[in-house]
Amino acid sequence: MAKHRSEAARKADGAPPRVTIRLDKWLWQARFFKSRPLACAVIAEGHLRLNGNRCLKPGQQVGEGDTLTFPQGRRIRLIRVLAPGQRRGPATEAQTLYLDLDPQPAGAEDASAGDDTSSLE
Repeated sequence: MAKHRSEAARKADGAPPRVTIRLDKWLWQARFFKSRPLACAVIAEGHLRLNGNRCLKPGQQVGEGDTLTFPQGRRIRLIRVLAPGQRRGPATEAQTLYLDLDPQPAGAEDASAGDDTSSLE
């Protein structure tokens, strides 16, 4: 019901409708998962948060401005959706679909190990 209210509010403001895409499809297109079934499994198991709320439906709609939090390997990713995307393209194209809100510095694990040994010298 809230969906209809927001659409009505947008029409009253004259704003264009929000372009959205299925969450599992977006995660696959943005190259966070190798396949849509893998993305669906993470979502269905309750390991993903959409705008701070636990999401259990792979078909949940996601669009520009939404924030996603989910595990990937040993990291917890915090991502803001910048665009819904049209296809699963090369990595450079996929990186334009999102903003990493918690980027990990390149070689952060290697640098911390190097700092420990350098302090002993």
